[in-house]
Amino acid sequence: MDEDKGMFNVQQTIGTVLCCRCGIRMQPNAANMCVRCLRSEVDITEGLQKHVVISHCPECDCYLQPPKTWLKAQWESKELLTFCVKRLKNLNKVRLIHAEFVWTEPHSKRIKVRVTIQKEVLNGAVLEQAYVVEYVQQDHMCESCSRVAANPDQWVASVQLRQHVSHRRTFFYLEQLILKHDAAVKAIKIKQMDQGIDFFFGNRSHAVKFLEFLGSVVPTKSRDDKQLVSHDVKSSNYNYKYTFSVQISPVCREDLICLPQRLSSSLGNIGPLVVCTKVTNSIALLDPFTLRHCHLDSDQYWRHGFKSLLTSRQLVEYIVLDIEIPSPPMEAKIGGVRYLLADAQVARVSDFGRNDNIFFVRTHLGHLLNPGDHALGYDLYAANSNDSELEKYKNLVLPEVVLIKKSYEEARLRKRGKPRKYKLKHLEMEVDDRARVDEEKERSDYEQFQRDIEENPELRFNLSLYRNKEYQEESEAGSMADDAAAPLEELLADLVLLDESDEEEDEGMRE
Repeated sequence: MDEDKGMFNVQQTIGTVLCCRCGIRMQPNAANMCVRCLRSEVDITEGLQKHVVISHCPECDCYLQPPKTWLKAQWESKELLTFCVKRLKNLNKVRLIHAEFVWTEPHSKRIKVRVTIQKEVLNGAVLEQAYVVEYVQQDHMCESCSRVAANPDQWVASVQLRQHVSHRRTFFYLEQLILKHDAAVKAIKIKQMDQGIDFFFGNRSHAVKFLEFLGSVVPTKSRDDKQLVSHDVKSSNYNYKYTFSVQISPVCREDLICLPQRLSSSLGNIGPLVVCTKVTNSIALLDPFTLRHCHLDSDQYWRHGFKSLLTSRQLVEYIVLDIEIPSPPMEAKIGGVRYLLADAQVARVSDFGRNDNIFFVRTHLGHLLNPGDHALGYDLYAANSNDSELEKYKNLVLPEVVLIKKSYEEARLRKRGKPRKYKLKHLEMEVDDRARVDEEKERSDYEQFQRDIEENPELRFNLSLYRNKEYQEESEAGSMADDAAAPLEELLADLVLLDESDEEEDEGMRE
């Protein structure tokens, strides 16, 4: 039976007919016309716009979506293509199939888009056709940009960022994060103040968005106020100036902290002496004697509001005389960083030739320190602390030394005067007269911030570093031969640093 069925299989073929206009052979359709004759008979683009005028703000690179909305869109981006298609009228009468940009010179103030549409024509036949729409850009400044051009000091909202500490390393770090994420691109003016920075915006929403960014990278608390500028009685329109006062937590990385009793109990009796190892939107704390750790979010910190017992400006340099790792070894990996408990004998570098004071300490840096290395730590043996939280612990025995990090000062001295292989960008800031007093101190803080970048790979990961053209590769070969064992050189060798021109070339290749 199967063989019989196979004998009657007939291959079907599509028949052809002659076009009623030109007589060419074609496949049959509802209009009995070929595509060429059908297009000559019917133009489905009739009534559709082929020339459109759009308003473009040259200052902020935005386009006007009538009546008052300004859209941010880059050249030949998806957002710009969507904006252009939506500006076409009567497009709902046809079916949109495809839209793409036709290349034009960026300075020609012309945008061309090739649009492909379909429409049902004679006797139900569907015709597809492509045509080009030309958009003419007319420069017209948006309201915020025109306000700034008329009076650069005419701001609507300001963010006053403050941190009450003795250094500006936090603001140097924030500056790099702001540049990397373009968080302050809408700022009209940026002004460096004493213990902080002021950001001025032409729109309240821009200031609120910047405030949200700050809360995502550092623990902050803020309050806002508004001041009435003008009032139109007839239209009941009110114009206000908004001020956001933002305070950053005074606790910084490498600070030694004495936790309040209530907080220490809620965290499982950690500490009370802990070291701050990392500050983001939360504060990472580590007990250097037990390797117990915890994270405090912004709300938890501001609820207790403790301060640092000792800060990085009070670090003392020690030399490691001996180090012993107990058995079994106690180690932990916290946030991708390894720690190992060890017992060490250290002496102050300043005591050499004066006395024989030796301190026996427990440290969390057993994986880094070796006899003969230098380390930075807090000298609690000679410190005079007046911390109210510390006095509440009656039977607390303070250690004589708390080591914080390994010191690379010797390797740094051998490279003194040589330019670094990287450079950083900076925000365009005006400097207040009161902030100019301590220029030497600011240079010292910036140098310390650059050293933190060199020593901390995790810190470098969050920043954008660029190649320093003044750096000589020939000098690197000689220094690497001399400093082959210096961990600082190893950290710098791992960096992949891109220049602005390199980034533009990479972007062009990706496109």
